[in-house]
This record gives sequence, structure tokens and C-alpha cells, in this order.
Amino acid sequence: MSLQTISAGEFSLVPIRYLDRYSIMQWRNEQIYHLRQSEPLTKEKQDWYFANVVERLFDQENPEQILFSFLKGDTCVGYGGLVHMNWLDKNAELSFIMETSLEKEHFNTIWSVYLTLIERVAFEDLKMHKLYVYAFDLRPHLYETLEKNNYFQDARLKDHCFFEGKAKDVVIHSKINPLI
Repeated sequence: MSLQTISAGEFSLVPIRYLDRYSIMQWRNEQIYHLRQSEPLTKEKQDWYFANVVERLFDQENPEQILFSFLKGDTCVGYGGLVHMNWLDKNAELSFIMETSLEKEHFNTIWSVYLTLIERVAFEDLKMHKLYVYAFDLRPHLYETLEKNNYFQDARLKDHCFFEGKAKDVVIHSKINPLI
């Protein structure tokens, strides 16, 4: 990537910071219900992940994922990135989670800013063709935000996951690079 910081107003994306690892762990544990995470993270597991997975991403030419800390000023209020990257077909899944306490009042705003910034990375810098969001059908407000940001429902996988003992759909929203 050519840029190390991508900004919009008071928000910015920076390469994932080691110092944010425990905040990220806390948010993931608080929001485990909508993540593909089978058990709560511990500090030991989080430290291992950063040392053995995240650190190595910085040395790879075509990593499987590119992760960012999402900052408001200098404070991390979320994290995410491009995951399950397919460099041959030029597509990637978007991942994002914000500080749990911000979800109720600022979900749409923060997600919209995040999408604007991550699309700059994916579409302008990396020349990706398509981005998609894979989400358990648990948070309809996510779909509203995606659609307001020109994502379209690309697929609905019927009864694709279990939540609290009940089969749920997975909904995939996508956006094609408008620059190509």
C-alpha cells in the first residue's frame, strides 16, 4: 500500500496497532454473537495471534488479510480490514467491529466512514474489483447502512449458521469498484 494513514475528518485508518489488541479482544468478546468466533478470546490467545499472524502480514506481498485500527483522533474506536483476500479474482471480504458502546448511537455514522476509508484502500490503492460483507442475519441495521453506501444484496444463504439453537441465514452484500 502506498499510504500509511487514510483519513476523513476526525477518523482515520492506520495499519493495525499492537497497542489496540486488548481493546479489540474486549469488543470481539462482547460481540461474539455476530462473529465467526467460537469462544471468548484471552490475553494469551490475543498475544499469540498478534505475534504469529498479524506481525507476519506486514512482510507478505499478497497477504490473506490487511488489518487496520480505526481511530477517532488518536483513540482506537474500531478495527477491521480486508480479509479472505482473493488476489487472482480481485475481491475481498470486509471485516469491521467498533467499540461496543458506540453501536447504539453511532452505528450508521461509524460504519459509513469506515466504508469510505476502506474503499479507498481496496478500490483506489489495491485496485480490487469487488468487496463483500458476509453477515449472520442478526443485525438488519447493518444491511440498511450497507445499502445506503451503495452495497447490494448479492446472496442469501438459507439456514447457513446456528444462533441460539436456531438456523439463521447469512446475507452477503457487495459493491463493485466504481472506478473500473
